[in-house]
Amino acid sequence: MKSTSQNTTAASSSQPAARTLDVEELSVRYGTSLAVDGVSLAIEPGEVVALLGPSGCGKTTLLRVIAGFVRQAAGQVRVDGIPIDHLPANRRNIGIVFQN
Repeated sequence: MKSTSQNTTAASSSQPAARTLDVEELSVRYGTSLAVDGVSLAIEPGEVVALLGPSGCGKTTLLRVIAGFVRQAAGQVRVDGIPIDHLPANRRNIGIVFQN
């Protein structure tokens, strides 16, 4: 029994810590077009969130900004309260996967 509890402890300690995600007053422009306009949201550890809306409303753009593939015109993205806007995509440890 002791070896089982030790294995369980080792397995749970290797899981990444849950993190918060905050987006504050985010705006994105493509030329003169405003793709995202002042979006704010806060996601706590364990929450499941869905972005719903019609085609072209900015869902993908918002996700691409959070992941670091697109730069915002205004606003801030924070993980655990720390701004990540200056980090390139490969340093954010955030990914997006689209499903069709």
